[in-house]
Amino acid sequence: MSKIDWSKLTFSYTKTNTILKTTFRDGAWTPVESLTDDYLSISSFSGALHYAIECFEGLKAFRGKDGRIRLFRPEENALRLRRSAEYLGIEAPSVEMFVDLCKRAVMENIEFVPPFEEAGASLYIRPTLIGTNPQLGVQSSKESTFLILCSPVGAYVGGALDAVDVVIARNYDRAAPNGSGSYKVGGNYACSLRSLNIAHELGYKAVLYLDPATKTHIDEFNSSNFFAIKGNSYITPKSESILPSITNKSLEQVAAHLGMQVERRPVPVEELSTFDEVGECGTAVVITPVHKLVDKPFLESDQETVYTFGDGQCGPKSLKLYNYIKAIQRGEIEDIFNWNVFVD
Repeated sequence: MSKIDWSKLTFSYTKTNTILKTTFRDGAWTPVESLTDDYLSISSFSGALHYAIECFEGLKAFRGKDGRIRLFRPEENALRLRRSAEYLGIEAPSVEMFVDLCKRAVMENIEFVPPFEEAGASLYIRPTLIGTNPQLGVQSSKESTFLILCSPVGAYVGGALDAVDVVIARNYDRAAPNGSGSYKVGGNYACSLRSLNIAHELGYKAVLYLDPATKTHIDEFNSSNFFAIKGNSYITPKSESILPSITNKSLEQVAAHLGMQVERRPVPVEELSTFDEVGECGTAVVITPVHKLVDKPFLESDQETVYTFGDGQCGPKSLKLYNYIKAIQRGEIEDIFNWNVFVD
């Protein structure tokens, strides 16, 4: 094992042994290179640098109770990357190639997979696809480079299951109507930075965006999907500008398995006052509970409506869902959904 204090890991960069790199050029992928240097040499005219021709994924590897290493639902990530690449008009790896290279990256960096005892830590894998041929015109790149990067990580915000305060940014959008919001492209995240930086200055951990067309319904957070618990119902927004989260999809399936009613539907802002629990969900966190949600007409204004959920701890139903997903990822219970892919 590498000499890492696993308990002090945050969601941040740690240098590992290798990254993997291959480029689609002249109708075929080049041989996969294993690089010890994670700096790239690409043309300064690359489409990724000028026109955001870039998409990426995020998934995790876990060391199970039995000592075996598991990837959580990598095929879903592969399919989502292919969908994003099709939107950008660039070539993407096949599902089989994607999964095989994720496995290879884990094996080459295996000492960075935390031990089973460190429940809050994992090896985060960041498959990335960028347009790399030199170009001046605004058009899809003819050449795309596929990378598999990884880093050991801890919790994304605060500690695991720490409840956070978040803010609705009514005067900012992360995506446009009929835009790229449902694709995992870098430009979406760039669009969220201005409002996120202001929110951080005001003391909030995340920004919740409303639908960009009418600002009457909930969309998603800057880096994760929104969900709520009302009675025995798991509720999450339905919108064409939301990224289809694999974690959210998994939580819906677990909720249904545990006897909850699952509702994927438009969620009016006014419904916030009726929810028992609210949270963010995504690969980096599984679930981050929300304690206080502040609705500001303008981020910079003093006018606000405050919604409070629970006592600052993770709600009971959210916690039950979180524990079930984590138990599958860590091999503590039977994987009845066949979500895990073994690396070894």
